[in-house]
Parts: sequence; structure tokens; C-alpha cells
Amino acid sequence: MAVALSAAAGGHTWTPAGSSPARGAAWKEVTVFNRVRQLRKERLMTLETLAERAGVTKSYLSKVERGQSTPSIAVSAALARALGISLDSLFADAEQLADVTVTRAAERQWLTPEDEAGSRYEGIALQASTKQMTPFMLYPPHDAGPVPFRDHPGEEFLFVHHGRAELFFPSRSVVLEPGDSVYFKATTPHKVRSLGPERAALLLTICDDRSVPDTPHPHLP
Repeated sequence: MAVALSAAAGGHTWTPAGSSPARGAAWKEVTVFNRVRQLRKERLMTLETLAERAGVTKSYLSKVERGQSTPSIAVSAALARALGISLDSLFADAEQLADVTVTRAAERQWLTPEDEAGSRYEGIALQASTKQMTPFMLYPPHDAGPVPFRDHPGEEFLFVHHGRAELFFPSRSVVLEPGDSVYFKATTPHKVRSLGPERAALLLTICDDRSVPDTPHPHLP
């Protein structure tokens, strides 16, 4: 699956190279900022309270809720934990959750515009109920130099579907070819970049450790 970048109003949109207009038009973008604001107000939480519990600044959270900044998956996970919900609940309608979920290729949803790290994510099985694993398609940027290391509770599994990627840890890096995979504790700081002319397409699965008590996220964006 080749991946191409096309310009769109309000930012950039990723679509598979060679895809039909009908397929591209069927893809939807989930507005995380609406869900964060809605869930915060339902819980009668102030911006200050949610920001403190998630380990982010009030000004950053305000930008997220106004759609002026896009949180990474790690920060989204911290917000979800602070709100007392699973990560996937930020992207799915609770009334549409199901025990069996089939996600067609044309139905995958962009979860956010590019986050501050330059990555894009597609949601998979957003309507699955009581998930212990949260899967995404990840399209990392080519330049990981300015990208901060991320860490969060739980574990991660990465499988390279297309292209080449490099996964960084504080003391080492691993080059991943198509078909390669890696499993690691997500509490280990990490970041990833694409190698080669095209962005890599990676299957990312996050298993959040529900036994870990809610604590402020160590990364302040």
C-alpha cells in the first residue's frame, strides 16, 4: 500500500496512493477536541482539573478543546485516563459499541490531523466494546529529531505493513523492514520515524495496563 500526502483545507490529509475518490471520500476524521470538551463537562471538571490530572498545561488543553492543537496518542491516552475512560472511547460513540466489529478498508477513520510529532493515526475497530487492546494504523514522520520521546502505561506492538521505519529508545534504535514487528513496554520512552521515500504504514496496538492507578502523564507538551 503506497501512501501519498495531499493538501486539504485546514491541513493535510493522508490517502492511499491510487485510491478511488469514492473510497477517499468515505474516510472520516474524528474530532477529538469535541469529545474531550464534552466528556470534561459531563464530569463537571474544570480545565485546570483535567489538565492537572492528565499532566498537561491548562493552555495546551484549551488549545486541544478549541481544535488548535492535536494531541499525540500518548497524550490522548493520558486525557482518557484522567477522564476515567478507555483510550478508544475518545474516538467512538458509546451508543454504537458492539461485541463484534468489522472495519472495512474504506471505513477507517482519521483520528486526528497530524499531531505535534507529525504522525497520523487511523482508528481500527473503534466501535468494539470493552477492548483490552486498542489498534491503530500509524504513519510516522520522516524527521524524528525534534520529536520528544513518549512513554505511557501499558504495552505496545508494532508491525510494519508497508515501507521501512526506525524505532528509537533512549539507548538504542531498531530498523524495521516490511513484515518486521516489535513488542515492548510502553513505559520505556520511545519514538518512531519513517525511512525511505514514502511514509511507512505500521499497525500499532496499545494494551493499556488498567491495573496502573491514574497518575499525571510525565510529558508536558
